[in-house]
Amino acid sequence: MSSLLSFTILGLFTGAAYAIAASGLVLTYTTTRVFNIAHGAFGMVMAFTFWDFSQRQGMPVWLALFLVLGVVAPGTGWFIQRFVTRGLGEGPVSVALVVTVGLFVGCIGMAQQIWPPAARTVPPFFPASGLEVAGTYVTAHQIVTIVLSAVVALLLYLLLNRTRIGTAMRASVDNPELLRLFGGKPEQVASLSWAVGTSLAALAGILLVPIIGLDYYALTLLVINAYAAAMLGGLKSLPLTFAGAMGLGIMQSFAVAYLPSQGALANIRAVVPALFLFSVIVLMPQAQLRIGQVKGIVSAPLPSTSKALGWGAALLVVAALLGSSMSEANLLLVGTAATYAMVMLSLVLLTGYGGHVSLAQLTFAGVGALAYAKLDQPNLYGLLLSALIAGAVGALVALPVLRLTGLYLALSTLAFGVLMDKMIFQADYAFGYNGTLKAQRLSLLGTSIDSTGAYVVVMVAFFVLMGLALLLLRRGALGRLLIAMRDSPQACGTLGLDLRWFRVGLFGASAAMAGLAGGLFAGLRGTVGGADFQFFNSLPLLLLAVVFGVTSVTGAALGGVGLMLLPVLQSSNPSAAGAIFAVIGFGAVALGRDPNGLSNLVFSLGRRLDRRFGTDLRRRLPLVAARRAPGDDGSVEVPLHRLKAGDAPAPPEPGPATAKEVPAHVAP
Repeated sequence: MSSLLSFTILGLFTGAAYAIAASGLVLTYTTTRVFNIAHGAFGMVMAFTFWDFSQRQGMPVWLALFLVLGVVAPGTGWFIQRFVTRGLGEGPVSVALVVTVGLFVGCIGMAQQIWPPAARTVPPFFPASGLEVAGTYVTAHQIVTIVLSAVVALLLYLLLNRTRIGTAMRASVDNPELLRLFGGKPEQVASLSWAVGTSLAALAGILLVPIIGLDYYALTLLVINAYAAAMLGGLKSLPLTFAGAMGLGIMQSFAVAYLPSQGALANIRAVVPALFLFSVIVLMPQAQLRIGQVKGIVSAPLPSTSKALGWGAALLVVAALLGSSMSEANLLLVGTAATYAMVMLSLVLLTGYGGHVSLAQLTFAGVGALAYAKLDQPNLYGLLLSALIAGAVGALVALPVLRLTGLYLALSTLAFGVLMDKMIFQADYAFGYNGTLKAQRLSLLGTSIDSTGAYVVVMVAFFVLMGLALLLLRRGALGRLLIAMRDSPQACGTLGLDLRWFRVGLFGASAAMAGLAGGLFAGLRGTVGGADFQFFNSLPLLLLAVVFGVTSVTGAALGGVGLMLLPVLQSSNPSAAGAIFAVIGFGAVALGRDPNGLSNLVFSLGRRLDRRFGTDLRRRLPLVAARRAPGDDGSVEVPLHRLKAGDAPAPPEPGPATAKEVPAHVAP
């Protein structure tokens, strides 16, 4: 009985911390319609700040708490709303998700740079105090956490439903223009909600630190638990959010206590929050996200077929030159870049064309690699079958949430990535007892490709073929339907288009592309393991795809190279590893509203060169050709539509004078 009570109290403690974090998440979403993926990352940064103030600088605990919760956290929330997330609630869901994921990664990088990895401890509040309940000792820190969670839930409920400023908060998202007519200030209200929400994230992080320690990822990923609780409340009900957080905390505590630590059920202990999140997404009704908005995204320009073929051939030539001149280690890096580029092509289809965000795209690549290694058929049949298996898994992920859109689809992929990482990729029956599987290189038409240089050329050829297929798709009717679905799902529904099964097929096709890349990667490396496809690595992949341009094949190619160089730069500059992550994250924040990314610079340069040299060349070539091709009578005929101001045809060569009729409509 005492053990049951002790684990119940532990569950209530963790659930209380989840409730505080989830309440801040619900507050920011309810008032600004921005789902903050980085909510846990803000709590992690503020927990480190509290340690810095209280332990390293020696401030009293009460003063450190006041500075963090009353100054630093609210100021950070105000700044983020004012200069980063302002107006995101009015745009596509995919843009808001990418920007907040950028904040997520940027905060982790910033924390690693400011506070390098080291052993740090934060003592609990009132460490020497506590009381005994039915033979179970309850610490003062646990009591304070449970009481604070109830107080926070009550105060937020009263704020939103019983005060004038709470009414203004809800009105600022429902109809900001009407609020202005009544003298309200929507921007200030939104800033206030973000300030309060960030302070709640900080409070949750500070309360959890004495239990789980100052860890960049453990504190940040606890936000998944807050997601689940917030979703149970429909992103608007604080009482349901509080109840969901408490229930989740107790479930997690009981799973640790009563599930076996060995065997098939052992991994469930680590994925209870993800299972809870996925169940809530599937079973609970969808909250209204955005209704009646028609906002499009300017896509990257489509190259002509001849230009696309030319650039594809040039890329193959470059790959052949590199394959014949580079070392084995560098060729493996080039092959890795090709793998990432192909996975990013799957994001071009899903996010750039379809408008949906996947937070576990590298997980689908891992499914393809696992299937390729398990099938042990290193040929085109085995590779395509691996891609189909990954596509089927992607369709299965989207199938339970068939009726849902946007945010719910993205969170379902997040839960799926965590489940695969903890339950499949780390299990002995997947990648073996040593965590790796052997994989043979692909053979084409019975010819084995043993040379790493030749295999890299084959991988680049697959990238080129996939890119050409995407461009062909974009030009057709299916591509136009994708863009329409991305820009305005409501308008498509008004026209009678049923996009639910189309969405499932889109997820399946995108996952199949990623699975194909994973199978090729397994053959390149010779051995492949679950560590190559960790869930967290999908986030930098998404961000770099956005930074370089998630709407174009060019952006995918550049993003693949950038993601390949990331660990190289980190290993060569260990002290700047956190700064590199911060640059990627905050770079995605800066470019998140423009999905064409840095590839826009490439396109702009090409247009300028075309205007500078191409126009002049097109102007002169017809004149030169006309001068060199005199008519039968010795005159020179220059098409009138080719003549421009300042241009004049060359005088005719001397010859017999013959009259030439001039049409009346041409004569001056």
